[in-house]
Amino acid sequence: MFARLEKILTKEKFVKIKNLNILLIGIGGVGGYTLEALVRMGVENITIVDYDVIDITNLNRQIITTNENIGNSKVLEAKKRALSINPNINITTIDENINKDNYLSLFKTHYDFVIDACDTITTKLLLIEYCIQNRVKIVSCMGTGNRLNPTKLEITNIWETSNDPLAKVIRKELKKRKIDKKIPVVASREVPRKTNDRTLGSSALVPSVAGIYLANFVVDVSLKNKC
Repeated sequence: MFARLEKILTKEKFVKIKNLNILLIGIGGVGGYTLEALVRMGVENITIVDYDVIDITNLNRQIITTNENIGNSKVLEAKKRALSINPNINITTIDENINKDNYLSLFKTHYDFVIDACDTITTKLLLIEYCIQNRVKIVSCMGTGNRLNPTKLEITNIWETSNDPLAKVIRKELKKRKIDKKIPVVASREVPRKTNDRTLGSSALVPSVAGIYLANFVVDVSLKNKC
């Protein structure tokens, strides 16, 4: 099934991608596309984490959702979809809300990369802090809500984002923890649209591309052996 991919990768590089062991937190609008890209790139060892169920409001942007699976577990539906693409993958599901009481249990297994595609600030900080302290590679997605222009997305350093309120909060909290290391993030330079609603608006355009950017970063770093 990967004949077309193998035309643009050496056998050695393809095997390297195939053997990656990835921890992916969040299987929503961003993380669902990250998983899709990783599976179609040949990655065979993936652990996915999400405690949510599919809601009708997810249909406009989350690739794992359909009218037929509303109310179902996101991780189970994501696993089903991934296996329907490549039945050879080893995909583990964790249906939990990650917090300070259980996040360490995630790291009983060694991962080549942690991908943070969740939307909870406290969880993001727990993951970033652990990975920095333990030299685990991580890439984190910042805000995609209230935006429509995917061309404004970029892979950058947490300390160099602009027009991203979420990244600003993360930076403030990292400073409190005396963490000043370079942290790769996917972030948008687009100014979020004002909706006068506490619930963020979202389209299929920005989260999907952000998810693919996360997968691209992992593949690129892994093939180049960059830190």
